[in-house]
Amino acid sequence: MNTERSDDEPRILQSCYVNISRSGEHFVPNHTLSYVVCGRNDIYLNGKTHSFGEGEFRFTAKNQLAKFTKYPSNTGAFKSISVVIDQHTLRSISEEYHLHRHKAYTGETLLSLKPVPLLQNFITSLGPYLNGSGELNEMITRLKVKEAAMILLETNPNLNDLLFDFDPPGKIDLKAYMTRHYKFNVGLDRFAYLTGRSLATFKRDFEQAFHTSPNKWLQEQRLKEAYFLLKEQRRKVTDVYLDAGFKDLSHFSFAFKKAYGVTPSKVSVG
Repeated sequence: MNTERSDDEPRILQSCYVNISRSGEHFVPNHTLSYVVCGRNDIYLNGKTHSFGEGEFRFTAKNQLAKFTKYPSNTGAFKSISVVIDQHTLRSISEEYHLHRHKAYTGETLLSLKPVPLLQNFITSLGPYLNGSGELNEMITRLKVKEAAMILLETNPNLNDLLFDFDPPGKIDLKAYMTRHYKFNVGLDRFAYLTGRSLATFKRDFEQAFHTSPNKWLQEQRLKEAYFLLKEQRRKVTDVYLDAGFKDLSHFSFAFKKAYGVTPSKVSVG
């Protein structure tokens, strides 16, 4: 039996780390309301790093690439609660309350939210339901996710046009997007979707823009970034390969040596 969960499901998750963690989602498929219980969460998104600390709320819009680093507090832990607001829930709210998008949303896609009583009381209400696994049962999850969406609309009505936009991403400037996001290790199909293209159109447009294939260009850019981080910033190899967009250390080391003639470790101490 397949027990994997779809991206488009309501979820309420509790995270807890005692060490610095870099294991955050690189692709944000659904709108997410998050609260930092303790510690600090740095988010790299759209070329900027945003920091959220204890007691702060944030809203992250869907269909974005982001990197997360979670830092424990002085007491030794990082804890957060995230509410994933799926499209099915939003469609049902739209139908039930006749709420629709009026115009294209032009605001920020990562928002720091004021800790108003409605949000604070909502987070407090989750306490009795969270079990040892850090996840609620399905029935309670669906109810609480709907409640979270309604609270967002009540406290931040400007999000209406974003929450009820059910269209896929529109076609955008491919060269600008890839230049900003090449360090994210996601598949070409994901890049195609996020730039508003089919995979075939993405590959065709990419070669017209960069005069090379996507895979070759991505590896070249990631290796250049890794070389800079090792040579100029003296970063550790174990940190650099992730930050530059590689998933696997051995593949990174092999590709780096093939490109530069030396191993990454020799550059970092050279």
